[in-house]
This record gives sequence, structure tokens and C-alpha cells, in this order.
Amino acid sequence: MEKINRRTFMQSVAAAAAVSAVPEAEAKPEGSGPVFLSTWPHGKPANERAAEVFKSGGSLLDAVEKGINVPESDPNVMSVGYGGLPNADGVVSLDAGIMDGTRHRAGAVCALEGIKNPISVARLVLERTRHTTMAGEGALRFALEMGFHTEQLLTPKSLERWMQWKATPNHETFWITPDNHDTIGMVATDGRGHMVAGCSTSGLEWKIPGRVADSPLVGLGYFADDNAGAASATGDGDLMSNYCTSVSIVHLMARGASPQEACAEILKQMVKTIPANKDGECAVIAMNNRGEIGTASMNAKFHLKYALWRNAESQLLDSVVLY
Repeated sequence: MEKINRRTFMQSVAAAAAVSAVPEAEAKPEGSGPVFLSTWPHGKPANERAAEVFKSGGSLLDAVEKGINVPESDPNVMSVGYGGLPNADGVVSLDAGIMDGTRHRAGAVCALEGIKNPISVARLVLERTRHTTMAGEGALRFALEMGFHTEQLLTPKSLERWMQWKATPNHETFWITPDNHDTIGMVATDGRGHMVAGCSTSGLEWKIPGRVADSPLVGLGYFADDNAGAASATGDGDLMSNYCTSVSIVHLMARGASPQEACAEILKQMVKTIPANKDGECAVIAMNNRGEIGTASMNAKFHLKYALWRNAESQLLDSVVLY
């Protein structure tokens, strides 16, 4: 395996335009209004709700939180919030995080049970405490103190799926079906350089209880910095956690890479260190503080469809595929 040092990694940014950029995938800013970029088809209604909240006078943090609430509350989205597929014990365990690029502060919750909108609890960790991440029973106690109420997060459909899995001899574990993507990641700008990023998930279905991957962890599943931009990741969180994908993308943009170059570069680095990562389920989205965007999927087997809201137009588009 070829050794990769910091200097080699950062010098590779200079070559990214030649080997990674796909111009048609990068949406150039038009005007100075807000832009919302989210993962997967369920990101489209999330973007639309976020834009509505912002237009009505809400802050960018309000917009991202309320936008992510949409798939969290939708029982038909079986990878986020209410109706999410459970862990191996049949319990829906949720992770979420949100970051304010101005204050450079984040709030996150991990392994939260019984609360269908974990992004809203994460927002209160950001606003009401000096902590960044709360987990498990402590996160639940905090949510209850903040006025949230517990409820059953399994729907009849998600319970049926778990019972079928449990009853299958030698059942397969830790897989992601093509129609069951595992996060809602959103990055946004207000059009004046302010950036926010957020992420929410029920995680890998049938996961070992207690497992936490990249989604709620600042710098991994999401990151925002007004000085550069914001990013989020989706896919195999156990794999991508080892590469700190979101903060790496933002730092690449801070050093001059476009969002598209930065998205492609981090995935290429994953393959350069471990060639087998070429077959991994990995995808990323990014936006700089000028509203330019980038997206990339590692391979065609895990092809990200992303949602973009700009200038009152809501679109569902295909990301660049690297391998």
C-alpha cells in the first residue's frame, strides 16, 4: 500500500481539476439568494420546506432543521426518523447533527431512542449547552427536559421488515438495499456567505446496538465553515468515518479547490489508500460560500441522486460517478 502523507494529499488538490472535475455537474451560482443541497430523493421535499422556512423569516439554522424534519417525520422514508429500520434488537436508534458555520459550533445526538426528530434535539444541544455531542440515555433525558415526548418509532411496515429479517435463517446483516439509503444530509447558504450543514439517520438497518457511524459526528457526516463552505456524506459510515470526509472536503475548498474537485478528491484518496474502497458505498455533497456545488458517488452501484433548490427551482439530479 502506498504511503500517503499530508503534503502529498494537499498537493493533489492542484491536479484535481484535470483528473476529477466534471464541469456539467457543478451548478454555478445565480444571484445571491439561498441555496439548499441535500442527499437522495427525500432531500427534495426537505429542501422545499427549508426554503419555505427561510423565506418566511427563519434563520438558516431554522431552515436546515425544519427541512430535515420532513424526512424524519415521513414513515415512508425507512432510513431516517419515524419508521426507520431498527437495529438487531428491533429498536429504532437515531443519530443526527447540525453545524453553524458562523460560530463554528455543532450539536449532535447519537443512539437516541423514542424521539422522531433527532435533528431538533441536536439543535438544542448546540443552542442550550456547551457540549457538542450527547448519546444514549443521556441524550434521551436531555430531549425530555427540553419538552420532547417519546413515541413508538417502529411503523407496521418497519416492524414487518425486522420480523422477516429476524425469522430468516442465517440472515444477512449490515447491508443497504438500493431503495433504502441511509441519511438525509443537507448543506445550505443564505446567499451572503453564511453556511449550515446537517445530517440525520436511523443508521444501518440491523446494526449492532450501540453502533454510531459518521452521520452525527462533526467533521465526518457534516461540517460547515463560513470561510470556505459546507459538506455532508452518505453511505457506508463505518468506512467514511476513517477519512473524516466532510471536514476534509471543506478544507480542500478552503485551499482553493472547487466543490466538485473537493468531492472527487476525497473519494479518490480513499481509493488511493485502499484500492478495495472503489467498491464502497460512498457519496458526498458540498457547497462553497459562493453557492457553487459539487457531488460525487464512488461507483455506479451506489449512485447518489441529490436534490438542489436554487432561485425557487427545486430539482432532483444525478451526481458524478467516479468509478
